[in-house]
Amino acid sequence: MDELSEMPIVGRVVRDATQEVLVKRGVYWNIEVLDIRWFRDDKPTNKGIRLNIEEAKLLLQILRRELE
Repeated sequence: MDELSEMPIVGRVVRDATQEVLVKRGVYWNIEVLDIRWFRDDKPTNKGIRLNIEEAKLLLQILRRELE
């Protein structure tokens, strides 16, 4: 197993019976990261983003601004 698959799942967004977004938080290459990735049939797709925690906080600010 690689480091990404060992990260704990902290959230999930289910689209349908075969697709979902998994949000994982953990350490990757000695950097604390948040990984947001699409999965299809329980396998990761190429669609996703991995951010260090400071980048994730900035993304959160942008999403709050745009969605409120």
